[in-house]
Amino acid sequence: MSEKIHVSVVVPAHNEEKYVKRCIDSIKESASHFKGNVEIIIVCNRCTDKTEEIARSNGAIVVTNEDHCIAKVRNTGIDSAKGKIIVTIDCDNRMTKGTISEIYHLLKGGEYIGGGAPIRFERYSFPLWCNDIMCRISFAITGLYSGIFWATKETFDSIGGFVDKKAMEDVATAKVLKKYGKSKGKKYTTLRKNYLINSTRKFDDLGDWLYFKLIVKNAGTLIKAALGNTEGYDKLLDEMFYNYNDNH
Repeated sequence: MSEKIHVSVVVPAHNEEKYVKRCIDSIKESASHFKGNVEIIIVCNRCTDKTEEIARSNGAIVVTNEDHCIAKVRNTGIDSAKGKIIVTIDCDNRMTKGTISEIYHLLKGGEYIGGGAPIRFERYSFPLWCNDIMCRISFAITGLYSGIFWATKETFDSIGGFVDKKAMEDVATAKVLKKYGKSKGKKYTTLRKNYLINSTRKFDDLGDWLYFKLIVKNAGTLIKAALGNTEGYDKLLDEMFYNYNDNH
């Protein structure tokens, strides 16, 4: 008889051969500080490199998804998960060693429907501190913590998984989780003792002022998208997220 799985960690990955082992290692380290059983699910999305091979050789379960939508990629992993608790993390990021244990205890207590995690960059500079501060202020004002998402599988199934959006699916899903939790008399929260170690690879490639420059450079595109014309916005998303690893 196979062992009972307590926690499933779902990791979407598009051509992440440079980072997948590092992410898996961080999950394994966290799992080693947790008394239950943890499965790691790598969702290979349109991978043409060695992501799948590296993931399997490092003990992860691999499923595939060909959609051009991160929400659908995450949901593929959730659908195949066997754990009672679902944790999601992006492949270029890492979790700290107490992450899984803290999530388990927060959910076991019954007060919380789920939550996110504080974000800390893997290195810092002045513009990265500015990004960090903006994230902290945003999270504090909205309460919509993201980064690492966690909730029971039952909860994810009840809300239909991640909201089907090509971008900002994290914020949209946090809103849904928060609303659903309120209907159940539970709170949406964040980890206190642990955090997401956020990759700086795009800043390393394109400069630490990257997102500030993108906002200024693409102000017109962002305004048009807000008014309903998403053609230019979709192209920007593909360049910066969906196809980024193909060119770097």
